[in-house]
Amino acid sequence: MKLLLQRVKNGAVHIAGQPVASIDAGLVVLVGFGKNDTEEMPSSAVWDALLQKMIGLRIFSDKQGKMNLSLKDTGNSLLLVPQFTLYADCRRGRRPSFTSACPPAIASKLFDSFVEHCKAELPDLVQCGVFGADMDVSLTNWGPVTMMLSSEDFI
Repeated sequence: MKLLLQRVKNGAVHIAGQPVASIDAGLVVLVGFGKNDTEEMPSSAVWDALLQKMIGLRIFSDKQGKMNLSLKDTGNSLLLVPQFTLYADCRRGRRPSFTSACPPAIASKLFDSFVEHCKAELPDLVQCGVFGADMDVSLTNWGPVTMMLSSEDFI
């Protein structure tokens, strides 16, 4: 699993010109699953470690302007966007390969589970895009602050 975190002043998802989700200050997180991620992953220690790291990272400024507060500390929102292209392999040729991405049937279930786990941790603060949809994602990256979390780093 890969999570690309972006601290934002705002973020939104539209599908066919219609608003689907939006947040003010918080995190927009692109969520991708790899071919080694299985339906058992939500009950794993790695899953929980990634989730807790994401909501606990101290990347929001305190009153002194120091990055010292987490998403949980601030009460800011979370916008989750499914993103299989996080597993693109661009090493050969000019067309990316997506053979490292999780099959859609499994990835969809994993994304839904991740959304539910996030909602349990941050009630009323979680919005999400739609798995498999052609989405327009907009955001104002604040800082900019962008960080990658990967399950490979938590095994």
